[in-house]
Amino acid sequence: SPRAFTKQDLDAICKELAPDARIFNPHKSMLGLGCYDVNVIIAALGKKGLEVKWFDKRKDPSCLNLNNIIGFILNVPNTPSYGMFAMPLNYIPVQAQIWSSQKHWIAIKKIGQCYYNLDSKLISPICIGDENMLLQHFRQNSLIEQVEILVVVAKSVAEDQSWTNR
Repeated sequence: SPRAFTKQDLDAICKELAPDARIFNPHKSMLGLGCYDVNVIIAALGKKGLEVKWFDKRKDPSCLNLNNIIGFILNVPNTPSYGMFAMPLNYIPVQAQIWSSQKHWIAIKKIGQCYYNLDSKLISPICIGDENMLLQHFRQNSLIEQVEILVVVAKSVAEDQSWTNR
């Protein structure tokens, strides 16, 4: 479905993860803008029978068994923007940085023969390309210290570790 989870679903997961939190929940943005942390993403996908595995960026992405992987989530630095202008983080006042997330989640999924970047900041999804292009994309992102690559798999695939070519 276009929306696997609603804001209400994710907020409920935040409440489950921090039941004693009254005003500030540590698992989401203080402003309620939909900036959820990795624990919420992992719990939400778990409710769909999926599991999230962290990819060790020291390894070459060719070790991934793409046939057994449902999709990917990249955690990337968030470049705040004002209108049409992107601002480097060091030019933004510390007070403004506190209120905005400095990381952003991007989903990548294979649709047909193409892997798509499903970043919510894009006007429409962008085709990254075939498996070779995806692996090259991951190699480039692995060089960026702040980028994390998460692998989304079925629970059975997580258990038998068949998401990697050992």
